[in-house]
Amino acid sequence: MSLSENLSNFLQLLSWRDFLDVFFVAVLLYYLLLLIRGTRAVQVLIGLLIVGLLYYFARVTGLVTLQWLLGNLLIFLPFSVIVLFRQEIRRALAGFGRNPLWGLTATQKVENTFDEFAVAVTSLASRRIGALIVIERLDGLRTYVENGITLDAELSYDLLINIFSPGTPLHDGAVIVQGDRIAAAACFVPLTLNPELSREFGSRHRAALGITQETDAVAIVVSEESGTISVAFDGRLSRNFNAKTLRNELYQRLVTDLYPQPKKSWSNLGKRPLPQPAPPAEVTAEAAVLPVVGEPAEPRKTA
Repeated sequence: MSLSENLSNFLQLLSWRDFLDVFFVAVLLYYLLLLIRGTRAVQVLIGLLIVGLLYYFARVTGLVTLQWLLGNLLIFLPFSVIVLFRQEIRRALAGFGRNPLWGLTATQKVENTFDEFAVAVTSLASRRIGALIVIERLDGLRTYVENGITLDAELSYDLLINIFSPGTPLHDGAVIVQGDRIAAAACFVPLTLNPELSREFGSRHRAALGITQETDAVAIVVSEESGTISVAFDGRLSRNFNAKTLRNELYQRLVTDLYPQPKKSWSNLGKRPLPQPAPPAEVTAEAAVLPVVGEPAEPRKTA
């Protein structure tokens, strides 16, 4: 019997339910791999696969002691997977529970705050006042809001400046922003556990990386020592922003990534397109922080 006949007979045994079953399993595995791509979970998964291969090798070769040891170890494998992948599992479940329709009413409110962020943050940076602002995206930050001082106030330049002024009760900790409102101040957020992080980064930068590793939030950090503006997202830190690049970065993370614009069609070719801000510029070490209008710029030290 030829190969084509064997393949034809095999396909005849499959029903449409089998194809549907295989399709959904493939999609699920694909998104699980995307979820752990670029994280430490990849190395953990490779380690688990090596343990499984060793167990199979021990069974084939008759290594009784090794087989007994690995067999007892694999009994606890489901519990160890839950513990080791708890962060990825939590983020996956949070992704399934997100409501994409929320952005239809919230996009405009979020865009209106970009100028307030740019002016306030550059003003703090020019005065070497440290600040940490965490902006909520799709993952809720209620847990961190509850451990701070609840404000629920409209976001404004004056309020941000007053919160981070030295000597005020709310100066330490993070400000959490939800939409166009400041939800809370003086909030405690988790610090990153990355041992490879340079020691030049203080607690604010470590907190910014920690909260963006736990959630999909965007964190803005102003260095108290150098006046450098940094943005943390997805566990990565970009430095040396100015007012223009900061505004573009916020638009990219809070509007473009979450609510992409529909593609052009023949029905809207005659319509006048709405003005869009320039795409985020690449941040380089030469990007300078804009000084406050009317005040001389202070010299900055590059990292």
